Amino acid sequence: MTPGDTIDIAKATLVVVLTICGPLLLTALVVGMAVSLFQALTQVQEQTLTFLPKLVAMGIVMLLTLPMIGHALSDFTRVVSDHIIHG
Repeated sequence: MTPGDTIDIAKATLVVVLTICGPLLLTALVVGMAVSLFQALTQVQEQTLTFLPKLVAMGIVMLLTLPMIGHALSDFTRVVSDHIIHG
């Protein structure tokens, strides 16, 4: 395996990580900000109020992005196996 192959695999790994984690992290950020704004406006300081909406929203986004995640993981597996076979 050449250093170029290693860099290609590292790039593919970063793309897969961002593809999988990006939508979930953005969802948690948006829902967390919305709940924080709601808590600041209503002065409700319940700790469990932030957990449940994030959990539900992230679950919905996870279900919606499962095909994209599966496709990204299969492409990554194909790239790595090609480097192993031809490397």
